[in-house]
Order: sequence, then structure tokens, then C-alpha cells
Amino acid sequence: MGMVGSPRKQHGGGGGSHSASFLLGALLPTLLLFLLASDRVGERLASISTYTLGNNNGWSSAHEQMMTHDANLTDTEERVFPGLAELLPRVATDDGTVIITSVNEAWSRPGSLLDLFRAGFNSGEEIAHLLNHTLIVAVDPGALAHCEAVHPHCYLLEVTSANVSSANRFMTRSYLELVWAKLELQQRVLQLGYSYLFTDVDIMWLRNPFRHISLYADMAISTDRFNGDAESLANAPNTGFYYVKSTNRTVEMVRRWRAARSRFPPTQHDQAVFDEIKGELAGGELRIRFVFLDTALFDGFCQLHGEMDRVCTMHANCCIGLENKVHDLTNMAADWKNYTSLAPPERRDSGRTWTAPAQCEESMS
Repeated sequence: MGMVGSPRKQHGGGGGSHSASFLLGALLPTLLLFLLASDRVGERLASISTYTLGNNNGWSSAHEQMMTHDANLTDTEERVFPGLAELLPRVATDDGTVIITSVNEAWSRPGSLLDLFRAGFNSGEEIAHLLNHTLIVAVDPGALAHCEAVHPHCYLLEVTSANVSSANRFMTRSYLELVWAKLELQQRVLQLGYSYLFTDVDIMWLRNPFRHISLYADMAISTDRFNGDAESLANAPNTGFYYVKSTNRTVEMVRRWRAARSRFPPTQHDQAVFDEIKGELAGGELRIRFVFLDTALFDGFCQLHGEMDRVCTMHANCCIGLENKVHDLTNMAADWKNYTSLAPPERRDSGRTWTAPAQCEESMS
């Protein structure tokens, strides 16, 4: 299966006309089926070109085709996201992928989650360059100021319907406004022709996750507890980490996800609503192809694994309270530093594992 980050093989010409005719005849039905399956909503396939996030080899297909959406976008949408269309080309990889996270003033203060998030890229294995392709969305002016002090790509998306600058404990009104606000911006990113990987800022990146994301997934999403089947809708999704490929169908998917909020109690967050409607999105005319990510690779506090030699990301999920997240992630950052200081043979034989996230575990009891 093709993976995001895997270059396509180039095949040279040659062979007789009979061979060429045979190959063409064999490929045409397969190609037709692929095109029909790839984008059933809209008039075209917004295909994604070769994914080489480390080696930016050039892209045009998704961006150029999806940019035709702009003719249908309203002035209101442009006013809601001023400057975003101009910023994204500076952030995106050459194949049109943007990493997105969001912060408020409390999460972006020195010594808080944003510092831990950025430090993960710098201490991880060959992923420091991915910071250059990360858009940090600040939801208040204080967060923007903190972001601009440490990062080149910051965007202000003010959420004025609630006080979102504080620590915002899980499921408070401010927390809910934050998690729903991110979807509106992400829909716009897709409309502009960019694929994205959204990551909560309480996730520590350690290795390149794109190597484990299927090229054929419309949406690849993390789980709190993985059931062993990457295509099973019975997995419990966690919307703190997910990749979405830019096509007409995924634009419509995010629009329906946002619209579904009105069908549920106002206390429901984006993750709970998504879990309720994922079957609708996978079925019907959209036929969204979901892939659920293995917690052995995309680890978290809910289902903690000890496989330091495989893990790509570590999520401070199943944890309530900013101070608890910072404390336990700081311990794990120290674990990672100690692990990577060893020579490769020593790593395999060290038996090292993560420090238990004790404060986060206690916060859930």
C-alpha cells in the first residue's frame, strides 16, 4: 500500500508497440475504476502528487484543481480567514501538505505545551524540518505574540464567543469553542487545495508519522484504544491527530461534520460528534475511506505502549489539566532524551520504557 511520504517509481519507456498496447488495455479499466472511486462528489479528482515531505519534489495537481473552488467561495469566507490563502504556500510542503496545530495564551506560554511540542521535533529522529511546514493557529492575541516569538508561521483565528485564553479544562464552554473553531479553518484549508495533518499541541512528535499514513486514505485518524483493525469503524477515534487529503469529498465531509453539531447536545465536542457520524460519512455517496492509526505507533496515555523503538508520536490524552499534561510530557521528553543518547545496539538491549504518566492517571480517577 502506498504511504504518504513514499515517492512514486518512474518507469522508463521501451518495448514494442504490442507490449504498449497490451499494457494500455490492461491499465485503462483499473484507472477508470480508481478515478470513479476517488472522488464521487464534484466534477473532478483532486489527486495528490508524490509525497516526499523531506525532499519536496514539486506538486501541482491537488492545489491547482482545488483552487477552482475559489470561484464559488463567498466574500464572507474570505473575511473570516484573511491572509490564509497567502500564508499557506509558504508553509506547505511542495506536495501541498500542511501540519496544523492550535494554541491559546495558556498553552503557548514559555515552559508550557508549545515549547514541549516544538522541542519534540528538534529532539526527534530526522523530523526537525517538519517544523518549517507547521502552521500554528493562535486563537487569541496573547497566543499569537507567544507564537511569533518562537515560530515563523503563525495565524490568528480569534474565537470571540468565549474566553479561550485560559487553560480551559476539558469540556468547558471555552474548550468546546476551541475544538469546533479549528474545523472551520480546516475546511477552508481543504478548499484551497491543501491536505493537512492536524495535531493537538499536547502531542510530542518523535519520528516521521507520514511514513505510516496510507496514501489511499481520505482520512487517517488516531485512536484512544486501537482494536487491531485499521479499517474498523468500531475503533474509538481521537480527533487530536488526523490527516485529511484534499478532495471535493473531504471538503464536504468536514462541512457535514461541522453541520452535525446542531444535531447533538451543545455539550458534545467535535470528537464525540465525529464518532457518531463516521458511519454516515463512510457510507452514502461520500464513501470516505477511513484508516485508524495503531496506538503502538501513535501512542498515548489512554493505551500506553512501551515500544520506544517504534513510536512516532506520544499524546497526553486521557488527561485533565494543563499542569498535569506538562508535567507528564516533560518526564517523557526526558525519557526520550535518555533513550536517544544511547547507541543503537544499546537502545535495543536497554529495556527502557516510558515513565508512567502518574499525574494524568490521577486526574482521570
